[in-house]
Amino acid sequence: MELLKSNIYSKSTYTIWLVIGIVLVAFNLRPAITSVGPLMGMIQKDVGLAHWSAGLLMSLPLIVFAVMSPLVPKLANRITNEMALIAGLTSLLVGIVIRSIPMAFFLFTGTLFIGVGIAIGNVLLPAIAKDKFPEQFGLMTSVYSTSMGLIASLASGVSFPLAEGMHLGWKGALNVWGIPAVSAILVWAFLSKFNQGNQKEIKKVTPSSNQVWRSPLAWQIAIFMGFQSFLFYVTISWLPEILHSHGMSMETAGWLLSFSQIVGLPASFFIPVLAGRYRSQKWISFMLSMCSVIGYGGLLLGSSYPILIVSIMFIGIALGGTFPLALSYIGLRSRSASQAADLSGMTQSTGYILAAVGPLFIGFLYDYTHMWTIPLITLILISVVVMLFGMLSGRDQYV
Repeated sequence: MELLKSNIYSKSTYTIWLVIGIVLVAFNLRPAITSVGPLMGMIQKDVGLAHWSAGLLMSLPLIVFAVMSPLVPKLANRITNEMALIAGLTSLLVGIVIRSIPMAFFLFTGTLFIGVGIAIGNVLLPAIAKDKFPEQFGLMTSVYSTSMGLIASLASGVSFPLAEGMHLGWKGALNVWGIPAVSAILVWAFLSKFNQGNQKEIKKVTPSSNQVWRSPLAWQIAIFMGFQSFLFYVTISWLPEILHSHGMSMETAGWLLSFSQIVGLPASFFIPVLAGRYRSQKWISFMLSMCSVIGYGGLLLGSSYPILIVSIMFIGIALGGTFPLALSYIGLRSRSASQAADLSGMTQSTGYILAAVGPLFIGFLYDYTHMWTIPLITLILISVVVMLFGMLSGRDQYV
């Protein structure tokens, strides 16, 4: 009886710490990037970056995501998921520290390390959720995607006040986001020891074949993932500058970027739950993409503060919902945790190639036209593409 109680307690304790660990990893998957947008002007002035090179700074992590994503399941198979996550979090922490050195070389090198760390977490979280919580996959996707949105919105909002109000400068404001990385490393170090004997479970989340690379549905999910990420990373990179062009202060623009992500939090939580209850998710993708079209259209045509704020709300709902919907497709369109890991690596690899183009391309369009009109029209067109491939991915099929 005592042994039975001990086993139940141990399993319950592990589950609780596993959920905490997943949430802490989610806390680290966006702030190192979303905190940069409101500080971009300060970074450009201090380091001497043109708009196109600043766009490259935002695109670099996405390029790393594309390169690293297919390799992550293989890494996890060799050293276990826990150790792979610890390695990723360590890379993220090192990158945050290096990036604070005010020289272009260290700025881009640190960003490279950050991209490696985030890529590992991006790929492994959907597979771990599918493996450890197969019956509650939608709920767990909601939990960690909402956690990502919450901390991302906080990072966007407090970055400028930390830099100016707290006199930390852009370097100190970016270094703050090393704290969640340290916390996550400690928790996953514990989980690694707690579950060190359970190697069979770990191997379930590794890819078993390359069949998904030949699946049309997998490519549709990848394109959906890529273009919704295109919109997200362009928005966090350039929305403050777009709002500033309408006469807002950079501090207000930073908080409105934060507000856009806060508005998206309910969508981040409820969309995966809704998606899991229906065999087809085409209507969900259509509604979210329409919010995106309306939002970017409002930024293009609107000039008053009320119109801009309503537009930001629509953008927030769209971005808050499409990302967890993409993550949900990884689980809903796969039959096992192994296939989910394979699909996750494939979709995030090819998808982030598209996403990486976003900040760089939009920055180039602005440098070329010196107006935000053409960039915003481009975002509206991309929103229509997201709608199309989101509806294709939402059909009741498996890869």
